[in-house]
Amino acid sequence: MEITTTIVGAGVVGLAVAAELSRTRKGVLILERNQAFGQETSSRNSEVIHAGIYYAKDSQKAKLCVEGNRLLYRLCEQRRIPHRRCGKLIVATDNDEEAMLATIQDRARENGVEALEMLNARQVKALEPNVKACAALFSPSTGIIHSHRLMRHYAARAHENGAQFVPHTTVVRVEKQDDARYRVHVVYPDGQTDSFASRWVVNCAGLESDRLAESMGIDIDACGYRLHYWKGEYFSLDVPRGFIRHLVYPVPQANHVGLGVHATIDLSDRVKLGPNATYLPDRQLDYTVDAQARQSFYEAACRYLPGISVDQLHPEMTGIRPKLQKPGDPARDFIIAEETAKGLPGVINLIGIESPGLTASPAIARHVAALLAERS
Repeated sequence: MEITTTIVGAGVVGLAVAAELSRTRKGVLILERNQAFGQETSSRNSEVIHAGIYYAKDSQKAKLCVEGNRLLYRLCEQRRIPHRRCGKLIVATDNDEEAMLATIQDRARENGVEALEMLNARQVKALEPNVKACAALFSPSTGIIHSHRLMRHYAARAHENGAQFVPHTTVVRVEKQDDARYRVHVVYPDGQTDSFASRWVVNCAGLESDRLAESMGIDIDACGYRLHYWKGEYFSLDVPRGFIRHLVYPVPQANHVGLGVHATIDLSDRVKLGPNATYLPDRQLDYTVDAQARQSFYEAACRYLPGISVDQLHPEMTGIRPKLQKPGDPARDFIIAEETAKGLPGVINLIGIESPGLTASPAIARHVAALLAERS
């Protein structure tokens, strides 16, 4: 087929963009360096449908998360994608943390998050007998989702619309041509190289999105596009079914490096703890779980789950977040930029798409389609 639009990266955001763009465009191509879609950040997370509580007012994270929450629940109901609107408790375990709950609630309201409820210790105990807290903020619109089924839905819609998916293909450079098109250079697992022309390029390359932008001639340091890897480990918690029925989060860490070691349930009611946040200065793809971290996970979780023991924790999995901040930096927003101003009309770079990227995926896809429509 004639390639008009190339999407680099088949994580949940790349697939959502492909499903959306292919509804109205012919010649959509999705390139993925792994053997299948969703093999990296999109499959190594808490599978939470976020409400949009924590993010800065008017940020893309806030707006796209709130919109994505609404769109995602509707999509799940229409397409029977497994999910559960289980709700979330943000728990305070001392007076200082309790004072922070009001600030979190105010931020959420500014972002358009509705129906948040402040609970006292007795109300928390009634909802979650195994949780200890002096107060909590309850978010009924937070939930969980089967992330692979969501990605499978996006991939199926894109395929039905005529988009082509090509795995095992690494994009190494995007080169601007004189005819308002781009030459996309790729390499295959056997070392063979190839290139082709594309009018539009959407960079959804996740962990490598900054380097792909750099290959286009963008100064990623001057533009603030350079990524920093943060490793997040998870431990499963060996407890009876129904031990908790909601997601349980501590008050978040400073600068939103992470949301703290929280307790989540999956659709089979298994409980896991995590993630932590460990900076990886050399950007190594380290997916091992450090078994020695079990004690620190236990100490973090037992503040609000006092009935657990350290022996109930078992290494589960690790994810790597492509963050735009390094240690000590303030929180950063998503970068979703149409690059005409940088001399690259028809290129859209999505960089630093970490949490709440999964929740925001349908809203991000609509936003990218609107940006491309403005350039068509």
